Amino acid sequence: MNVFLNKIKLIGVLGLLLTLFNFSTCKYGFKDVAPLPVEIKTFRVNYLENKAQYVNTQLSPQLTEQLKAKIINTTRLKQTNNDDAHYDISGFVSQYYTSTVSISNNSSSGNRLTVGFHLVFRNTLDDTKNFEADLSRTFDFAATASLQDAERSLNESIVKNIVDEIFNKIFSNW
Repeated sequence: MNVFLNKIKLIGVLGLLLTLFNFSTCKYGFKDVAPLPVEIKTFRVNYLENKAQYVNTQLSPQLTEQLKAKIINTTRLKQTNNDDAHYDISGFVSQYYTSTVSISNNSSSGNRLTVGFHLVFRNTLDDTKNFEADLSRTFDFAATASLQDAERSLNESIVKNIVDEIFNKIFSNW
C-alpha cells in the first residue's frame, strides 16, 4: 500500500512538472532593423569624404561603396543619385589617428588606431527624422607594426565596422 501511494505521488509530481514546462514559454528576439515606412523608397549615399588630418586614400571610396551595398542588400530601398532621394546620407571621416595603448619595459607594446566618422542623415519626407551624429571605432595593433602595415591588415575590419556603425545609426531601432 505504501509503495502504491509513493507511485501515485511520483506520478502526480511528474505530471505537475510536465504541465508547468509544457505551458511555460520563453520568447526572445531582436528588433535589429526598424521597419521602414512604406513611403520611403529611395536612398542616396553621397561620396563619404576623408577630412581627417591623416588621410587613408582607400578609406573614403571603400566606405561609400560598402555602405551602398549594405543598404541595397539589407533593405528594400532603391539607390538613386537624384536630389529627391527619400534618405540622403552624407558624412566624412573626421578622425584618423594612432595612440599608444600599452607600455612594457619603457617602450610601446601596443598601438590603437582611432577612426571617427561624422554622419549627416536627411529624410526628405520627414524633416523631424534628420540628424547628425559622430561615430568612432578603435582598432588595436602591435607596436612593432607600422601604420601602413596596420592599415593593410585592418582595412577590411575598419570599413566593415564603420559601415555597420553608420547603418545601425540610420536603420536600427535601438
